[in-house]
Amino acid sequence: MVEFAPLSVPLQRRLQTASVVQWVFSFLGLAQCCTIAYIALFFTRFWLVSALYTVWWIIDREKPSKGGRRNHALRNSVIWRYMRDYFPITLVKTADLDPRQNYLMGFHPHGILAAGAFVNFCTEASGFSTFFPGITPHLMMLSLWFRIPFLRDLLMSGGLVSSDKESASYVLQKPEGGNMLAIIVGGAQEALDARPGSCTLLLKNRKGFVRLAIEHGTPLVPIFSFGENDLFEQVRNPKGSWLRRLQHRLQQIMGISLPLFHARGVFQYSFGLVPYRRPIFTVVGKPIPVQRKHRPSEEEVDRVHQKYLNELCKLFEEHKAKYNIPEDRHLEFI
Repeated sequence: MVEFAPLSVPLQRRLQTASVVQWVFSFLGLAQCCTIAYIALFFTRFWLVSALYTVWWIIDREKPSKGGRRNHALRNSVIWRYMRDYFPITLVKTADLDPRQNYLMGFHPHGILAAGAFVNFCTEASGFSTFFPGITPHLMMLSLWFRIPFLRDLLMSGGLVSSDKESASYVLQKPEGGNMLAIIVGGAQEALDARPGSCTLLLKNRKGFVRLAIEHGTPLVPIFSFGENDLFEQVRNPKGSWLRRLQHRLQQIMGISLPLFHARGVFQYSFGLVPYRRPIFTVVGKPIPVQRKHRPSEEEVDRVHQKYLNELCKLFEEHKAKYNIPEDRHLEFI
C-alpha cells in the first residue's frame, strides 16, 4: 500500500525536500547531463562556449590537486540550510582545533551518499567556520569526477579536492596551517555495507591516510557521523552473493560502487530515491598528535593506526547513548 504525503505540507518542508532532491540528482545524474551538454554545444551556434571551456579546462587541469577553488557564495547558499533542516544534520564539536596547524580528519561511515560529510565540510549550513574559526575544510573525492566538464568547477566551489596523494600533500604541507583535509576512509566500497543500524567500517587495513599523516606530522582527527547509515535501505547483498560479486567487479572497473538503495519518494513515503528524514549527528573527535617522519616503517604506521582505531572506538562509545545506539552495539572493523 502506497502512503502518500498529505496535501497540507508546510512550504518550509517542501523546500527542504526540493533541496535534497536536487542534491540526489546531482549525485546520480549531473555528471551525465554535464557531459551531454558539453558535447551537444559543439553542434549548435553556441559551440564557442564549449570551445572556450576546453581551453580553460586545459589551463586549469591541475587545480583539483592544488587545493581546488572554493566559492563562498555557493557554500553559504540557502539551499544547503534547507537540506540541513530536512534530516536535520548537526555538527558536534568535542575539542578546539588550533588554526596554526593542519589536520587530517577521518570521516566514518561513508553511508550511501555521504550526506553528513557534504553538508558539514562542503557548505556552511552546519556552521563549520563558527565551530572551528581559522580552519579551511577540504573534502577528498574520487579523481574521476574532476574529469567531467562543468561538474569539476561545481565540485571545487564547495571545497572538494581530488583524492590522490599529490592533492592531499598540497593541503597538508602548507606551512601557515589552518587547513583541514577530510577523507572518507571507507570509500565507495564501504557504501555496500551501508544500511540502517550498521556499524561496520572498512578500516582494518586502510592505513594510507595514517602514513600520510606521519609523513607530514599532521594530527589525526576521528569523526563519526551517527545516523549516516540510516538514510536509505539497501537491497540485501551479503558477501559471497552474486550481487556483491557483481558490485565488486563493477567497482574494480569503474572505481565507484553501485549500491542498490531505496527510501521514499517526493510525494509518497513508500518507495523512491529520496533519503528518509532521519537525524545525522557528526561528532568531531579530539586531535591525535602525530610525530613527523619522512619514511615511517610499517610498525610505526601500525602503531599510529591502532591508536586511531582506539580513539575512534572511544568516540563512538562515549556518544552512542545520546544518539539512540543500543548499549550492546559496537564498531566492527573489516
